[in-house]
Formats: sequence, C-alpha cells, structure tokens
Amino acid sequence: MVAVLMSPAIAVAAPNWSGLDARNYSGTIGAHGTLISSVPLDPALSVPSAAASYRVLYATIDQHDAPAVATAVVFTPRTPAPPGGWPVIAWAHGTVGLGDDCAPSANPRSERDKEYLSHWLDQGYAVVGADYTGLGTPGLMSYLNSRATAQSVVDSVIAAHQLDLDLSPKWAVVGQSQGGGAAVATARWATELSAGSGLDYRGVVATGTPAGVERMVKTAGPDMAAPANLAPVANAYAAYILAALREAHPELNVNSALTPAGAAAADRAETVCLRPLSDELSGMTIPGLFSAPLSSLPNFAAVVDDFMGIPSSGYDRPIFLGVGMLDRDVPPELTLKFNDALVANGQPVTLHVYPDQDHSGTVMASVPDSTPFLAGLFG
Repeated sequence: MVAVLMSPAIAVAAPNWSGLDARNYSGTIGAHGTLISSVPLDPALSVPSAAASYRVLYATIDQHDAPAVATAVVFTPRTPAPPGGWPVIAWAHGTVGLGDDCAPSANPRSERDKEYLSHWLDQGYAVVGADYTGLGTPGLMSYLNSRATAQSVVDSVIAAHQLDLDLSPKWAVVGQSQGGGAAVATARWATELSAGSGLDYRGVVATGTPAGVERMVKTAGPDMAAPANLAPVANAYAAYILAALREAHPELNVNSALTPAGAAAADRAETVCLRPLSDELSGMTIPGLFSAPLSSLPNFAAVVDDFMGIPSSGYDRPIFLGVGMLDRDVPPELTLKFNDALVANGQPVTLHVYPDQDHSGTVMASVPDSTPFLAGLFG
C-alpha cells in the first residue's frame, strides 16, 4: 500500500462548531443538495481575504447510497459581485483524518491553505469548502471513496446557492492531495450529479492527485515490498484506507487480513486526526499491518476498484493536473500515469510538472499556471 495525501497539520484539539454542531444530527434531511441550516463562521476559522464566512449543513448521499448530512464553509470575496454573481470554486481539502473533530470547517486553516484560498478570493471567486460526509456529521468519512466524495462536493455547491448570496451558477473544483483525487472524481461526475440544479460546471484544477492508488492497495500484504521514498506518515494513510474500506464494505472482512496491530491501527484511524495518528503509528511498518494479502479477500479487486478508482475517460470539461517531482506523499508517477491515460483516451487534460516542488509546495507553485487556466474557463 502507498502512503498518500498529506495536508499541512491543522490544530484539532478543540474543534469550534461556530454554533452548528451536527455530529449527532437526527433531523429531517431532504433531497441531496438541500441547505438545512447555516451560521456565521467564527472569525478565527476564516481566511484573510474573505468578506463573509459561513458554516453550512446540507443534505447529501453517503457511501451506502443513503440520505446523509454534511458540513461545509462558504467564503465570499471582498470585491463586489460582477453581473451574474461571483463564480464559485469548490475547494476539496487534503487528508485531515476521519474523526469528527478533524473537520476542516471546525478548525483553523493551515497557513498554506489560508494563502491559497485567499488567492482565489482575491481573484473574485466565492469558495465553498466541503468537509466530506462524516467529518463532523454522523457516519464515518469514506476516505478515498471517489463517488461518495464527489457527491458531497457537488451537493455543497448546490446548497451554497440557496444562501442569500450573489453566486453565479458557473463553478469549478480545485483540490490538493486527497482533495486532488476528490476534485478529479467530482469533475468526472459533476454534470451528472448536479443535473436539474441549474449549476454550470466549468472545469478542475488538481495537484498531488492520488489517481491509481487502488492498484497499490491490491498489492498490500505481509510480504509486500516496502514502498520506497515515502513520507513518514505512511502508516497513518494506510490505516485510514483500511478503516474506510472495512466500514463501507463489511462483507470483505478486512480485519481477517490484519494483524492485531493492524486492526488496532484501523480502529484508531476512525477517530484520531492525521498528526497524532502519525505519531502513534510511527514505530510500525505497512507490511506489519497485515497477516494475509488483501487480495486474498473474496472479490477484493473489484470492490477496491469501484471504491477508489478514478475514471480516465468521460470528462466533459478541461482538467488541470499539477505534479511536484519531489512529492513523497503521492508518488509523482501516479499523476503522470493518470495523465497518460487521460491523453490516450482523448480527454481535455493539461499537465504541469514542477521539478523542484514537494507535495505541499506544488500547491502555491501551480498558482501562476492555474490562475489563467481557471480564468479561461469562466470567460
């Protein structure tokens, strides 16, 4: 298994729900994309260039195809809305953990994300940042579940348009790391999932994109070759994948292929956020999580392909892929191979390679390229 998807450390010791604590929500849900409630976001959780900030609760559909709720933030620019309203960027965040207390909308943003999101606000975009279903709401966030994550992102944008804000129906999705995968998955199904909403999807910018991780997951087991040159948080990422797979697909009996230490790591992954979980698991190895190959589980390959596979065809709008060649969280070859598959399938993809950037550094390094790319989509 490969380690992927690190987002800069975010303080999670004392989540701030801004007066909207939905961890145990049991009220009416309604059709997916329905705005359930909204509150002003605590200013301590906003970003410098936001004129107004909100925390919202909305209806969506979870990994079990059941009605669910999710939370998100909405930031508006300081500039007046143009005719037709502010165009919208849906921000797909990187890995923070699976537990409710890890929800980005209830914690301060990292300095990098403050700078990055402020850049888009300064360009005149409103920003909608989904937490993903299960982060701060009932159920477990389905880590790297392509379809479920795309659903939550699309529904956050639909819900944001029900606020009393001057938002354009034109929108794009931007994501990094776990969010890079979420952004590309959203791009694949955006038009389908937003049908009937009046939204006008325009394209995607993704950096550090973990496309093809399912191929590596299928090799996981006690005798797997230790992944080379990966970041020290590898064990935490692996534990999140295992926790999400076993929750979404109990029929696999994932625990039957885990050592006691591996099962315990997956248990901890359900609630512990990224930095503390990484510290807890620092003495382990990924092969040490397993007592048998995951491929020995019945129908495992088909299940994991469906769970975290990102299609390489069927895109109806332009795709921007940014990759840092010093990335130790998402191996660069994942993005490069995905790009090759998109090109081979005639998809509208543009690749930007940053030879001297690591996983996090690629985010801001891509701005000079992604800014005109997005502007062109909204022209």
